[in-house]
Amino acid sequence: QVQLVESGGGLEQPGGSLRLSCAASGSIFSINAMGWYRQAPGKQRELVAHILSGGLTNYADSVKGRFTISRDNAKNTVYLQMNSLKPEDTAVYYCNADIDEKRNGLFYRRAYWGQGTQVTVSS
Repeated sequence: QVQLVESGGGLEQPGGSLRLSCAASGSIFSINAMGWYRQAPGKQRELVAHILSGGLTNYADSVKGRFTISRDNAKNTVYLQMNSLKPEDTAVYYCNADIDEKRNGLFYRRAYWGQGTQVTVSS
């Protein structure tokens, strides 16, 4: 089994910064893509940023230039640095990882989600 544990959410004023972390643990053989999604009240979950194992990144237009995704492959951890926060960034942020597991000599690929962390941007 694999777990994703997120941390770093909270309340921040407009223009401020927060850094989210998501650590994966368990029967991990390798981690492919990792990403951050968010879901605001009454809205669908949307992709915020995405990073491949080689470091290639992709961002939603709404966060380009303000958010930076990065990963530490040795720690199986992905980060989201959020700067110049806006009230519209308020949402529950979820970590996602595409993970290869090795169990009993067999390989399995599955997407895992974290439990979510609340980010609130308000004055």
